[in-house]
Amino acid sequence: MVKIRNKIYKELIKIWIYLMQKKILIIGGTGFIGYHLASRCKKLNWKIVSVSTKKPTKKRRLKKVRYKIFDISIKKNLANIAKYKYDYVVNLGGYVDHINKVKTYRAHYLGAKNLFKVFKNKKLESFIQIGSSMEYGTKKSPHRENVIGNPKGVYAKSKFLASKFLIECYKKYKFPVTVIRFYQLFGPNQDTNRFIPILINACLNRKEFATSSGVQSRDFLYIDDGIDAIIKCIKSNNSRGKIFNIGAGVPVKLKKIIKIVKQKLKHCYPIYGKIKLRNDEPMVLYPNVNFAKKILKWKNTTTLKSGLNKTILHYKKLF
Repeated sequence: MVKIRNKIYKELIKIWIYLMQKKILIIGGTGFIGYHLASRCKKLNWKIVSVSTKKPTKKRRLKKVRYKIFDISIKKNLANIAKYKYDYVVNLGGYVDHINKVKTYRAHYLGAKNLFKVFKNKKLESFIQIGSSMEYGTKKSPHRENVIGNPKGVYAKSKFLASKFLIECYKKYKFPVTVIRFYQLFGPNQDTNRFIPILINACLNRKEFATSSGVQSRDFLYIDDGIDAIIKCIKSNNSRGKIFNIGAGVPVKLKKIIKIVKQKLKHCYPIYGKIKLRNDEPMVLYPNVNFAKKILKWKNTTTLKSGLNKTILHYKKLF
């Protein structure tokens, strides 16, 4: 009889733990940031649902994550998520295509509006909108959150409109939104068409690679620090209705990144100037991150060299 009671008690404990688990919906959960966010949520023992337009690659597929494949910019698809209850929603959904402007606009602006309609009355604890540093456009760095952006191009404009719309939703309806504007995130499992993976893979293969003049300065933040910021925003009631710049807060020339990787891997053969700079490309792009430090008590803890070393080690294992 005692054994039966103990067994029932253990089962009840399991049920209670399951019911108390936080549930998060990650829009864009198969992408670079989404993969790392889902990995962190697993460690926090949260239930995770990922919605994307594409299936996860083998390297980004995680156990105990429910993957749903559909487009949130299409209204009829929203029934797939409207019937479930979530504690947190993180919108990483994005599309970059300078030719297909309509699709880019739909993915960012209409996607955000559709998500608001679904979750407006769902008693969410937190909705995180991932914006972009490009929302500031031609504004001089370091960017501050209280500066009204001057975005250029459909990607930046649609991201800006989405952020503006959701902040207005907080003001009118107390919708629990926080906007995060990341700069240059990097780390393991990043898309191979990005600057740092291209650089590392070229060095490992001892091949030349095309690059710009390398004089542009950008802000590079290791992915783990970026995920820390998302979790801080999710858990902080003080983050609601606010925009946060998240980056290292330090401009670094691309040439310096190449130099650090070359010191580590030796065989590095950049062809400088092969890729021409865009006419509207800013030469210096980085944020002021004091607001995030003050409100979120967040700061990056991974140095640039340490982050690059971790990333290099990841690609060496795959090589």
